Amino acid sequence: MSYDLINKQDPRIDAIFKSLEKMEQMIDGLQTAPRPAFHGDYFLTDEELSKVLKVSRRTLQEYRTLGVIPYYLVQGKALYKESDIQKVLDDAYKRCREEQRWV
Repeated sequence: MSYDLINKQDPRIDAIFKSLEKMEQMIDGLQTAPRPAFHGDYFLTDEELSKVLKVSRRTLQEYRTLGVIPYYLVQGKALYKESDIQKVLDDAYKRCREEQRWV
């Protein structure tokens, strides 16, 4: 049985690293590319919304159960319309400001 020693000079290793660099560039491009809109609306997943609001995904589940935030359920996956979430936040802000005026 013969074994080939692979080291840094091996062209196969160079090809692997070039492929990895190309993949990294493609991933970076995806992160900076604008997200496609569905009829002009953008949708967020649980993971994305939890990062934006800085709450856990479990907290989002509680918000859904209590009816605090509107959502769409597509094949078991919750999606949130960005404009709906912004409206909920704006309404909460206005309500808070109104309460402060009376104090």
